[in-house]
Amino acid sequence: MLANQKSIQNLKIFADYALLNASFIGGAVIAQSMAILLAKPMMFVLLLSLNIIWFYSAKAVKLYDEFATNRFFDYLSKLIRILIIQVLFSVVFIFFSKELLFTRNFILLNAMLLFAGAATKHLLLKKIFGVLRKKNKNTRGIAVLGEGDTGVKFKDSLLNNAELNYNFRGFLSLDDVSKIESVILEKRIDEIVIAIELKDYELLDGVLKICDKLAVKTYIIPDYFSLLGGKFKFSLFGNYPIITVRNNPLDEFQWKIVKRTFDLLFSGLVLLLTGWWLFPVIALMIKKSSPGNVFFIQDRLGRGNKTFRCLKFRTMSNIVSTGESKFTVIEENDSRVTGIGSFLRKYNLDEFPQFINVFKGDMSVVGPRPHAIPFNNSYGEIVEEIKLRHRVKPGITGWAQIHGLRGDVIDLEEQVKRTKKRISFDIWYIENWSIWLDIKIIYETVAQIVLKKNTGY
Repeated sequence: MLANQKSIQNLKIFADYALLNASFIGGAVIAQSMAILLAKPMMFVLLLSLNIIWFYSAKAVKLYDEFATNRFFDYLSKLIRILIIQVLFSVVFIFFSKELLFTRNFILLNAMLLFAGAATKHLLLKKIFGVLRKKNKNTRGIAVLGEGDTGVKFKDSLLNNAELNYNFRGFLSLDDVSKIESVILEKRIDEIVIAIELKDYELLDGVLKICDKLAVKTYIIPDYFSLLGGKFKFSLFGNYPIITVRNNPLDEFQWKIVKRTFDLLFSGLVLLLTGWWLFPVIALMIKKSSPGNVFFIQDRLGRGNKTFRCLKFRTMSNIVSTGESKFTVIEENDSRVTGIGSFLRKYNLDEFPQFINVFKGDMSVVGPRPHAIPFNNSYGEIVEEIKLRHRVKPGITGWAQIHGLRGDVIDLEEQVKRTKKRISFDIWYIENWSIWLDIKIIYETVAQIVLKKNTGY
């Protein structure tokens, strides 16, 4: 970890916990009184629980990551997400513990005080570190060895984060390693980040010896970015550092439980609120519009490359089986689409039966859209990494879909571009999954349907 960063993180963590506890006590005293608070031991159990929840919530939203964005509104977004969890937990806890003296006023005051305190603290620290950096106080000179894409991106991250308290001294060149020593002394460089390409690693030993000689602290950014893009995870296997190239948060047991619980609750709520009346209404309209089955049931590829029976309302005439053997694109104003089918596709209502798939466990509410086998075979000829999508359950909606990458087109060149982009978006979602990302995608999906944006046909 870079110098001073651990101390800065500890300062922010200490300040947040102090504010959390002060806001709780302040809100309780204002809402009732100190005497009443001291007489309610269950309230201190709640306080302890909120401290634990803050720890895990802050970790989940990456509130204290060393290279997290320093923009104020990004910080507020993370803070609000944590506060929502705290408020919901407080409501449930107070209800079941029957501490009814501490209800709406206390919960509202606690949240408002904590929000105001944390936001003010963030602004003050940002201002203080910015002033110190401009005055060159408590700062260290840092340089980057290597002017490639990785080195430039690191420099940009450094300059965009005033809290790191560094002065960037420039890039060092590998053209003449013997001159690096004089440059370090001349520019008063305290630390060096090495971001060189794999082909230059043979020079690394000489650079490290110079840094050791001058007692310059050295960091190395491995050049795996040139091998594969994506999100990486570092861990230890015994004494050996391991880099996991394709990180998948949903490989972890606790996040599988979180996502499955969310899927069960969300799909169960949708089916309970709409299934009993909407499904029969749509079924009657389909039967009236054309002969055939109400549902179109098709074999699609799911998690682990396994097939499952995907449910949809039938939107086309004479479609009664699952046995498609070729890639067939459905166009706008396609003669095969029925009148009610066009309406269902436009507002994505044909996908509603897939909430049954979600409840059964074949699918998730959010994830890469499942492909029919002929389509998947066709896409596989375009993108070799397509099987990476099958590391998670497919979804009713997804990251690619809210970015307009749904459906296919006749034009072959455009189809290739869309397929590559769609699958890259799916892989990005898998590697960056969080429950907050799922909620964001669901919100954006609903908003696009309501505003008639990115609808089907």
